[in-house]
Amino acid sequence: MTRFIKNLILLAIAVVLVPLSVANRHTVSLSLNPFDPQDPRLTVPDIPLFWIIFASLGCGIIVGGIGAWAKQGRWRKEARSKRREADKWHKEADQLREMNTAGQSASTAKGLPGPSNRNAA
Repeated sequence: MTRFIKNLILLAIAVVLVPLSVANRHTVSLSLNPFDPQDPRLTVPDIPLFWIIFASLGCGIIVGGIGAWAKQGRWRKEARSKRREADKWHKEADQLREMNTAGQSASTAKGLPGPSNRNAA
């Protein structure tokens, strides 16, 4: 079912991106200098417009992902500390279980007489 939904979403994206690419396939010059657009040192000539659109979308996705990752740092730190604490408690519980099983096997070998074998003094 998830594969079907994934393919359906990819189909919807393709339906939007293919016409966008076909409609914007003419070449443009990308100027990276806002003060002097005619500066040839900071101008990328003859690049298809849809490449610029897709590159800007990709950069937006990457910047948004980095921002979300940075925002969730507090929760990742808390999860690490909780995981360490849980590991510590699991280790202590395992040690107590081992001590308990070792104590039970030692008590069956020798020990004080049970309550039914009492003699009055």
